[in-house]
Amino acid sequence: MSAMSNYLEKALNDHVLGGPDYNRAGTVYFALFTGVTDGDANSVTQVSGGSYARAAVTNNSTNFPGASLGSGSKSNATQIVFPTATASWGTVTHWGVYDAPTGGNLLYWGELLLPRTIGSGDTPRFNSGDFSIAFA
Repeated sequence: MSAMSNYLEKALNDHVLGGPDYNRAGTVYFALFTGVTDGDANSVTQVSGGSYARAAVTNNSTNFPGASLGSGSKSNATQIVFPTATASWGTVTHWGVYDAPTGGNLLYWGELLLPRTIGSGDTPRFNSGDFSIAFA
């Protein structure tokens, strides 16, 4: 399951219906969360420490090919790889996509199908086609 953040919903509605144009980020940053109170409002607990950083992916049609007709879903065509953990990151339960490497605006978020405990030496990743976003 994936959801758009309140920020992105407003930006896209304004873009389509009489507001300022939305300019997509040239790079998007995937994040891992150990908890979510309200993902729509960016009330999340992002992993920290142990060499954690968001995974940067160039936001283009090579890495994210065109949406499929009918479902409108988008998938990753390349691996999304996080740094190797140098300490425990805890149990990761959710993911997010931001428009900046730190801070920034949460665009999408969702729950992992299978939560995973990340220990020292682990290198979390989404393989090609593992990550999918669709409008409900």
